[in-house]
Amino acid sequence: MSPTVVPALARIPGSKSITNRALLLAAAAAGETLLGAPLVSDDTVAFRDGLRELGVEVVERDGGWLVRGLGRGPQGRGKVWCADAGTAGRFLPVFAAAGAGEFGFDGSEQLRVRPLGPLVKALEALGAEVLAGEGGGLPLRVRSTGLRGGELVLESGTSSQYLTGILLSAPLMERPLTVRAPGLVSKPYIDMTLAMMRHFGAAPAVGPDGRIQVPAGGYRARDLRIEPDASTASYVFAGAAVTGRSVTVRDLGSGSLQGDLRFAEVLRLTGAKVEIGPDATTVTGTGQLRGGFEVDMGDISDTFMTLAAIAPLADAPITITGIGHARLKESDRIAAMADNLRALGAEVADGPDWITITPGPLHPAEIACHRDHRIAMSFSVLGLRSAGITLDDPDCVSKTFPEFHQEFARLFG
Repeated sequence: MSPTVVPALARIPGSKSITNRALLLAAAAAGETLLGAPLVSDDTVAFRDGLRELGVEVVERDGGWLVRGLGRGPQGRGKVWCADAGTAGRFLPVFAAAGAGEFGFDGSEQLRVRPLGPLVKALEALGAEVLAGEGGGLPLRVRSTGLRGGELVLESGTSSQYLTGILLSAPLMERPLTVRAPGLVSKPYIDMTLAMMRHFGAAPAVGPDGRIQVPAGGYRARDLRIEPDASTASYVFAGAAVTGRSVTVRDLGSGSLQGDLRFAEVLRLTGAKVEIGPDATTVTGTGQLRGGFEVDMGDISDTFMTLAAIAPLADAPITITGIGHARLKESDRIAAMADNLRALGAEVADGPDWITITPGPLHPAEIACHRDHRIAMSFSVLGLRSAGITLDDPDCVSKTFPEFHQEFARLFG
């Protein structure tokens, strides 16, 4: 009888997606909201500081952030630096436009090249005046006396963040909003957004035709504790799978708001044992990965790189599909994964929205991170089983998990 493997408890920081949504919802609500266990990282600090520039008071309190909400949209003028945070560049301009005044938004060169066209068109259709930068992205200048609501069609085939940005501020609009989002990708993030809106007192409804209706009327302040980040947890779960160890993440269970917890289900395809309970998730590996399957990860595309990075260790090829929109993230993530895996000696084929990795021997190489935190963290998992992997920018993990390398070393040595 084999000995029982005692799971290691992973210290995963709060969800970036939940933290930044909660910050905006608390800012829009009337009253004070305490956000417990928020993620403190480059992206969330940029978002928090952006809200401060828009006139929202956010202070540290009891290990969390206390937000004194406006009960409306921002008023006056402001200049927001979004840094590398895509959520700041896509959510905050809508919040500003739901108020009254003139507001500027800019960010890093990396963020400037990320598209904003559908969001700009939507804001103009709702009554705001928007001046976009070259290529239709940042820098943005938004002039508005409020957003009118009504009927809206929002192209959503490249990012769900456009729709989330509009939905979060919809209760602040003059009239109810009905929005249709053709081609929507990453739908679990919209489910998260709607659930959080309801937590703060809004009443969005999804019709049988997929249209989302949001009544006007604003939000109510309500405290919220942020659950651990499921996307970040994918790295420690994959680490357990490839090393034959067992890792548990507490407070991340079957009631999670995050679709990316489904990555644990993907690990089941590789032969790992996965237990998702009401209050925790545990993954136990055998040290050997099964391959020979194809999986659509379009709804959980932030984790496709975790699987792609460990695929060379499997016993047969793995194909990941449905991930075309990942080419428009912090980097062209399909190309970045393919190029780095080939640099290590792996056999890789890729297309517009898919990648196939064939197992085989690897050799040492330096990974080009492209300032993309998920590339650095994904290849750190592969480095547990393949010697000589180094990162050209290990500090880029500060975008979402500043202590990643220390925690990974504590768990896996």
